[in-house]
Amino acid sequence: MNLWINLVLFQLGWVATVWGAGAGYWWAALLALAVLAAVTFRLSPWPRTDFALMCAACLIGLVVDSAWVQLGLLAFAEPMPFPALAPIWILAMWMSFALTLNHSMRYFKGRLLLAAVFGFVGGPLAYWVAGSRFAAVELTAEPWIVYGTLGMGWAVVTPLLLAMASNWLPKLDPPPALRA
Repeated sequence: MNLWINLVLFQLGWVATVWGAGAGYWWAALLALAVLAAVTFRLSPWPRTDFALMCAACLIGLVVDSAWVQLGLLAFAEPMPFPALAPIWILAMWMSFALTLNHSMRYFKGRLLLAAVFGFVGGPLAYWVAGSRFAAVELTAEPWIVYGTLGMGWAVVTPLLLAMASNWLPKLDPPPALRA
């Protein structure tokens, strides 16, 4: 899959998702995910790995973003179906992010320290833009605490997901010569 197609679709989907959540259209996230997933699965040489990463990222996102809510750090717009847990739209965002790991984010696969720095900066920045520009998320604690916690969380999660992508790819989608 072309990394530029993946990157552009992810970014457009991100905007559609946070705009939708802030405007009361949480289902926009599902449409954005459906477009990215359809194109990715059509063009990817690693569809099994991409699918497994989507599922894993959804579960990780449920735990991580629900923890931010439970710790009193964030409140999400359109908190469906359960206000105490991460909403559907943010889980769709996690699954969309997973679809970048083998494609537009593959540069970071062998550079996990750089991936951690990227996550430390990019994670909080994404939540800041989602909150300040789209009203999709609200800080419910001191900003330095929220952004520091988000940064540390994403500094761990980003390299973790990239390591999973690297480890799972040869097992789930081996080269044709190695398939049984």
